[in-house]
Amino acid sequence: MLQEARTDDPVLRARLAADAERVLSALEAGDVAIVPLDVAYAIVGMKTKAIAAIFAAKKRSFEKPSGMFGNLNLSNELHLLSPEKRDIARNLVERHNLPFSIVAEYRRNHPLLRQVEPFVLENSTKNGTLDILMNAGALHNEMARLSAERGRPVFGSSANRSLTGSKYRLCDIEPAVRAAASVAIDHGTSKYANPEGRSSTIIDFRNFAVLRQGVCFDEIRAIFERDFGIALKTS
Repeated sequence: MLQEARTDDPVLRARLAADAERVLSALEAGDVAIVPLDVAYAIVGMKTKAIAAIFAAKKRSFEKPSGMFGNLNLSNELHLLSPEKRDIARNLVERHNLPFSIVAEYRRNHPLLRQVEPFVLENSTKNGTLDILMNAGALHNEMARLSAERGRPVFGSSANRSLTGSKYRLCDIEPAVRAAASVAIDHGTSKYANPEGRSSTIIDFRNFAVLRQGVCFDEIRAIFERDFGIALKTS
């Protein structure tokens, strides 16, 4: 995978910026893109046509909403969380550099979400909550930053047929899923590739229920217990 965005290598920084710009330009035009994340390859869009195409290509149930690319700033603006819960998220990102998704209630009238088409928002939220993916690698973080700067959120899910397990190399993504995307970025093998096919860990921050045990889950659970005295709820 491409090194982290904070690298001092100007060549890598330029490549990262070019890849992010290429993807966002495609999404703003209504197309679909496949992008490499530390947790797995993802398939993303911004507009109704793109999100509908993603669900169709993946054969994904509309009961499973898309997630949003984000960062601490976006979560702080959109999620309705107590200062204590915000501190947990900051700890996981800034101190431990771990990827995870926060599910929480959100500010429905936030200006950023007013730009989102109704079909997209309907299928990227559930029961008054929004899933925001955090800290999932250099390209993810740059896309999250640019999308917030432009006021155009990015939504998506793992780039694979539903229930078949995440894909960690572009070449392993099913042809039908690949065909849905007009842009596909290849950064090699995802950092957290694993034989179980896991992607990001998803935590409902309303009650600390684990919606999905993904990569780095054991580390995340240990931090909750050690640093905050919280036992994550697993089924």
